[in-house]
Amino acid sequence: MKKQLPDNDDAWKEKLNPEQFYITRQKGTEAAFSGKFYNHKEKGIYNCICCGQVLFSSSNKYDSGSGWPSYWQPIESHVLNVNQDKSHGMIRNEVVCSECNAHLGHVFEDGPLPTGLRYCINSASLGFESKDIS
Repeated sequence: MKKQLPDNDDAWKEKLNPEQFYITRQKGTEAAFSGKFYNHKEKGIYNCICCGQVLFSSSNKYDSGSGWPSYWQPIESHVLNVNQDKSHGMIRNEVVCSECNAHLGHVFEDGPLPTGLRYCINSASLGFESKDIS
């Protein structure tokens, strides 16, 4: 059974803090090197702050030097959707949660092997569950 999610901005504003709402629902971006998960080293699972869907594992996180938490792959391919983003005078690939369409960040083709991808994700769009990951 699918979760009941807010269906309008007012309902999302009740669920999220102002920064989370700005980033996930209005496609904002947090300042580089400012997010709580940028330099986070604990083992566990990162989930969508809006709906709770599991998105990334700490075992796929790496320091890209970009100023945002970076991952070389999602936990499963179906948890993310990628949309073309033509904002700010450039063309990028926006990453959104496949469950609730929350804006998470962008994906670039300059990451490490084996995927060559860098999922550059806003900390404010994520939750974290500490978990022993082998």
